[in-house]
Amino acid sequence: MKLKLTQEDIMKLLDKLYSQSINGIPKASLPVKDLANDYLCKSAGIDEAAKKFIKYQIVKCSTSGFLSGLGGVIPLPVAVPANVGSVLYVQMRMIACLACMGGYDAESDQVQTLVYACLAGIAVDQILKETGVKFGTKLSLALVEKIPGSVLVKINQKVGFRFLTKFGTKGVVNISKAVPVVGGVISGGLDFTETKVIADRAYRMFIKGELDAVSAKAPKLRKGYAVIKPRQ
Repeated sequence: MKLKLTQEDIMKLLDKLYSQSINGIPKASLPVKDLANDYLCKSAGIDEAAKKFIKYQIVKCSTSGFLSGLGGVIPLPVAVPANVGSVLYVQMRMIACLACMGGYDAESDQVQTLVYACLAGIAVDQILKETGVKFGTKLSLALVEKIPGSVLVKINQKVGFRFLTKFGTKGVVNISKAVPVVGGVISGGLDFTETKVIADRAYRMFIKGELDAVSAKAPKLRKGYAVIKPRQ
């Protein structure tokens, strides 16, 4: 299915889905803060909670029934297939929940932009270098809060361009190929490999604090992950 979309259309879609991701959908999903707190309360620490959450999300989001169930409750700002909105929703919500577990404010513009970057595979550390923003080797609450609006705009532009050009040319997007779906329309659920890659980026960025989670070559996501000390 080919649709003529602009970067503005893409960002409107992402913004709508992000709002639903963090606020939840009535009778379908909890606010992301509540979801994160539920896992944190039932785990020994942040790392354990994050691992449990990722494992469950990958299994749940890879089922056709789960995705098809979301199709009717996610209104899309642009005319894209329901399965595309569902896939973006569950992946974005997964990233945002891990950000909440790491102590980040998912409602802030900075975190929202970082979630988009993680979803699209945009190297935030490289953009910070290009714009002259001073940062250390680790992502921290203090660093996130100091990212200026001009840098957020630059990151969002790259996100929009990535979705617009990676899967089409001359502004025409084959939107059915823009997200990993196995076996056509929802029938196979999410691609395990792609979902694990995105989960790994989010885990390393928001839980381990690796600013170069996208730039560095991501290791395969394995059971257990690397154990780190939970943030106090």
